[in-house]
Amino acid sequence: MKKTTGLIAALIMVVGISTQAFAKDTLALVVSTLNNPFFVSMKDGAQKMAKKMDVELIVLDSQNDPSKELANVEDLTVRGVKAILINPTDSDAVSNAIRMINRTGIPVLTLDRGATRGKVMSHIASDNIAGGKMAGDHIAKRLGQGAKVIQLEGLAGTSAARDRGEGFAQAVKANRFKVLASQPADFDRTKGLNVMENLLAANGDVQAVFAQNDEMALGAIRALAAAGKKVIVMGFDGTDDGIAAVKRGEMAGTIAQQPALIGALGVETAVKVLKGEKVDAYIPVPLKVVTP
Repeated sequence: MKKTTGLIAALIMVVGISTQAFAKDTLALVVSTLNNPFFVSMKDGAQKMAKKMDVELIVLDSQNDPSKELANVEDLTVRGVKAILINPTDSDAVSNAIRMINRTGIPVLTLDRGATRGKVMSHIASDNIAGGKMAGDHIAKRLGQGAKVIQLEGLAGTSAARDRGEGFAQAVKANRFKVLASQPADFDRTKGLNVMENLLAANGDVQAVFAQNDEMALGAIRALAAAGKKVIVMGFDGTDDGIAAVKRGEMAGTIAQQPALIGALGVETAVKVLKGEKVDAYIPVPLKVVTP
């Protein structure tokens, strides 16, 4: 009899634990790529907030591939997650994934990069237009009006690349810069190096480079150093590597985002949505210029 009673007690305990585990809300974060320090910081911030708010968080990497992103979302829609946070690989392509989520009734939020179509509960990001202008204005502060500049663009189709370019264009106009070239390097350090090498061949009189993220800026620095050129380089994101390069005097500055805060606010906002609380359609995250 004692053995039976003990068995029943053990079963009750197991059932209790299982019920408790399933009772915990599960969120998902679909990241464009984890091969970039910025998005790793975003993931870390989201995971810390999830732990603090006592929710589970599934993280999936889209590896900068819209088809992989769509497959990730398709997988999540049948796994019983309560909300999906998505950092799009492409603002246009992600629309198909968001519409898929919309059909299930699962709330979706976008982080850092927006979506051109589909219903999104909230978009949490820095003001990339303001940041692009801040970068250009800092170049003007160093070189004055009419500087000869090159822009390294981010991944085509992303809202971040579009908005940072728009903000920089405002600075170009206001400061009468001469844009020698503007070419994509896909937010990638190696591509930033290769594109900068190619552009230098025809634009040896360049005075400043605006790279739409720190990874491309770091690649450009290597290309400029190899060519023996002293050129002002402005980055964007405020990654650890970028800030270290600023402190060493290799970069003139970086527009510092707060990726960990973007991730944390994403989780916090998703939990509010699940509780039925009203949230803002756009939640801006402050930027700042980091200089030596």
